[in-house]
Amino acid sequence: CCAGLQNLLQGLSFSAKYYPKHNPPQTVCPYSKIAPKKCHILGCSKSTCTHRTAPPGSILPCRSFSCKEGTKVLSKRKQNTSIVTSDLLHKNLLKSEQKNWNNISPTYKAVTKRIKEKLEELHDMYTLNSRSPRIRFGENVYFEENGCIFLAKADDGEGNAKFLFSVEDLGFSDAFIQQIRISPDQRYMAISLKSENSEEATCVIMKLGNLPVVEKVIPSVFSFEWAANDVLYYTAQKNLKCQNVFRTTFTYQEHTKLVYTEQDARFFVDLYCTKDRRFLTININSKTTSEVWLVDCRHPFESPALVQARTTGLIYHIEHRKDQLYILTTYGEPAEYKAILTDNYIHRINLGDCWRSYRNSKLMKAPVTSSGKENWQLVYALERKTKLVDFEMFSDDCIMFLKNAGHLYLNVISFVSHSVQSIKLPTWACEFELESHPEHTTSTCYFQLSSPVHPPKRFAYSFKENNLIEQAVQEVPIITNCHTTRLLAKSKDETLVPITVFHNKNSKELHRRPLLVHVYGAYGIDLNMSFKEEKLMLIEEGWILAYCHVRGGGEQGLSWHRDGCQHNKLKGLHDLRACITLLHQVGFSQPKHTALAAASAGGVLAGALCNTDPALLRAMVLQAPFVDVLNTMMKTHLPLTIEEQEEWGNPLEDEKCMKYIKSYCPYQNIKPQCYPSVFITAYENDERVPLTGILQYVQKLRKAALDHASRTSKKGNWIPNIILDVQANGSHCDSSWEHSLNE
Repeated sequence: CCAGLQNLLQGLSFSAKYYPKHNPPQTVCPYSKIAPKKCHILGCSKSTCTHRTAPPGSILPCRSFSCKEGTKVLSKRKQNTSIVTSDLLHKNLLKSEQKNWNNISPTYKAVTKRIKEKLEELHDMYTLNSRSPRIRFGENVYFEENGCIFLAKADDGEGNAKFLFSVEDLGFSDAFIQQIRISPDQRYMAISLKSENSEEATCVIMKLGNLPVVEKVIPSVFSFEWAANDVLYYTAQKNLKCQNVFRTTFTYQEHTKLVYTEQDARFFVDLYCTKDRRFLTININSKTTSEVWLVDCRHPFESPALVQARTTGLIYHIEHRKDQLYILTTYGEPAEYKAILTDNYIHRINLGDCWRSYRNSKLMKAPVTSSGKENWQLVYALERKTKLVDFEMFSDDCIMFLKNAGHLYLNVISFVSHSVQSIKLPTWACEFELESHPEHTTSTCYFQLSSPVHPPKRFAYSFKENNLIEQAVQEVPIITNCHTTRLLAKSKDETLVPITVFHNKNSKELHRRPLLVHVYGAYGIDLNMSFKEEKLMLIEEGWILAYCHVRGGGEQGLSWHRDGCQHNKLKGLHDLRACITLLHQVGFSQPKHTALAAASAGGVLAGALCNTDPALLRAMVLQAPFVDVLNTMMKTHLPLTIEEQEEWGNPLEDEKCMKYIKSYCPYQNIKPQCYPSVFITAYENDERVPLTGILQYVQKLRKAALDHASRTSKKGNWIPNIILDVQANGSHCDSSWEHSLNE
């Protein structure tokens, strides 16, 4: 699904500090690290638009940004002095940490070798059973394997597949294929290529035929969709922001034109094609608000039409079926709902409970010609605390993947029989991935289910038979003695917080077993629970794995996110403390055997707990952690600061907000005490979490731990290991298998 739909489902825009593996929004850094080598280029994309300003959210033939008035600019001398001092400090800290890492890493050589060999064995075992997504167009099936694109006939099998081209043929040997879009007549294929050292993607348009050739190369592309056989719309991104939409054509005279520019820095722009390919949607989203414009694919050169003007707090996503717009939205009465039968559809009505409107997502509809919200009619609404994970529209049915109380469900809405069928998916399933279905008339929907310790299994739902089928695949050894437990921890304000626990059924004396706790709790994103070889390895070696679904994440809908962001961020910390305390109370490990793991924005809650309750942990492992919230949100020159104010607040204009952030910010609250050991992985090329902030955090934390040790002479007092590994390769929480294996 498009990023606009992800925004609705997760209640966020695309500045998130960490993205889950499933459908990660792609973001672009200012300068490409993908250097084309040898490539036959027929044309390059260079826009020749006239620059002029316009208000946010309007369509003009051609426009771009203008500088804001009243911006204070430092003198060049002051700027240069500040930059030189900052760069020198950064280099000295980095050099010091690299030296420390080189001294301490040999200590772990033996255990590293053993773990690496085990992970390689597991990886080889389970990748044999996996396959890349297939894209079917009529009788043709396109797929990618190891950087190569193949074409096969649906009835012939993939053994007779025809090789089309490879990434290396295009001169991008250090890149991997991220997205594929095929034109309606299958004459063109657009692919995005990304290097692991950068967040930037490059779009390459191939003209297919007996000998495919490169038609165009477009740098810094975020999303792209075909509006017609030879008309491609795409969004350009700069400094992690995506605010420009272009249209390019290939037949006759090549031409590229700027179609839309977003002026509001809080909003992010991406593209999506409705399932029936009738409309291309331009989706403009902040963390709280949406606006959608429609491009009629029958008339791709006409100006886009507005569906519903942006209204603060209103999030929506558009699909189309038979001249009706189907709108997935948060709009409507703030209510709790129960199922009734109205207008031949099962949906919900208001019972009077004061639940906030963003607690439930709804499916509504309106005529294409009268698309304003005053014409939206309710089709189906979700029950309280139900999370809509994904959504797919077909010709006669709509499929919704839902999460409720930790369990996954499949809801099928039939537009023919006017009924809703709900199927509870296997209890072990924690994550799903919907496979590509370009043809909206298909009779079968395919998807994969997985968990941290269960490799992906393929399932199919047949619309004709109304049943779920587990696809027969090559059998591989799967751990059968892993037990899944779901708990509820009572937080400080009595809110019940879900925990998912995995452990070996044969493990005895669980209170003596090591426990690895996972947390995220930001941007309305669910905690990543997809399959990872290292999680299975830990289970086999007797570890307990716990996933704490704290507020700030999206596990229980949009309200779960809102209850843990801005002035509610401390609720996430209270939730995490309650979860770990409960785990120990019910016999899952104990503090001296407990480690806490977090990535990116999850570092805020992990680092805060490390300051407030260090006795709950023995170790903490962080990947690209966001640990200096206050200083980062005070720097408006950073690319994400403005749009992230909806998540963290604006300390520059709100003194209460500044004090509140300071009360939990990990960097601001370090003090001399007995800390757990800490291992941090950071990336030199990370543009989301500045490396300087992590360097300063590590230095301050290490000094506080040493100060505490020097002041106390208690018997058995220990000095924690505080280690930082700065990776030269990889970008923000995104690296290849080889580099993640080394980590």
